[in-house]
Amino acid sequence: MRPDDWHLTGDVDEFLARAGDFLRSRPGPHVMQLTWAERVRARGAEAFGTEAPVFGVLERAGEIHATFYRLPPRGLGLSPLTPEQADSLAAPLVALGHSLSRVSADHGTATAFAEAWQRHTGATPKLRDTRLRLYRLGALAPPRPMPPGRGRVLGEQDLEDVMFWCGEFARAVGEDVSIDAGTWAGTRFADKRYTLWETPDGTPVSIAGMNPLIGGQIQVDIVYTPAHLRGRGYAGAVTADVSRAALAAGARDVVLFADLSNPTSNALYQRLGYVRLADWAVYDFAQAGDGTP
Repeated sequence: MRPDDWHLTGDVDEFLARAGDFLRSRPGPHVMQLTWAERVRARGAEAFGTEAPVFGVLERAGEIHATFYRLPPRGLGLSPLTPEQADSLAAPLVALGHSLSRVSADHGTATAFAEAWQRHTGATPKLRDTRLRLYRLGALAPPRPMPPGRGRVLGEQDLEDVMFWCGEFARAVGEDVSIDAGTWAGTRFADKRYTLWETPDGTPVSIAGMNPLIGGQIQVDIVYTPAHLRGRGYAGAVTADVSRAALAAGARDVVLFADLSNPTSNALYQRLGYVRLADWAVYDFAQAGDGTP
């Protein structure tokens, strides 16, 4: 595998024209590639900082083998790669002067690239403690019985409620993001549709969101219940409601990520019919000699 087999571009439309069919052929493993390419296409590259995004396609003899995206605030995202392919990508990125803060991919790919990047640059990779599992919906199995209440889809008139709940979720999972009317449009939360589970008296108790339909697939993201309301079936109810809505919207595949350190949520999603696709990992890079990310 030669480094010059990688074709790099800053034009997301060119990237999707070249690699779109490849990404859509296996939308589950490519969920982050599809999601972030669509966000750049919809919002414009300038929405993601002063440094332009970079996209790449590994192509030999007219056949696509892998892809990547680099959004400077979010690091490098990879489709599944072999160790040889990972090494063939590290070389041109180094040659072109790219610096990387982190890499995110399925665990095997992320590890292979982190090792290749260290060989080429001396940067020390550090595996994040937070580990995610990517699930795909098989046959939906809603909770029986469902808790009292109903799901309510939130609209534009509910923006204050949406921002409040997303802010609560972000704080709970440790995301460093400012969510208010001035910053909302630039957050990853802004392009989702949200459903609140409400008790019979109208009290909101749990929320779930779903991304737009991309490549025939919808990602359920986020799912959140305040700590004092957990254990009552609300998360299962709202996740089932959103999963059903995703299928009704035409999704052939419905996927979601779960934190592996939370056995309760992982067990819940499996009861609802979600099956494991891959384990996900993020490596941060410390530059050789200074120990800083």
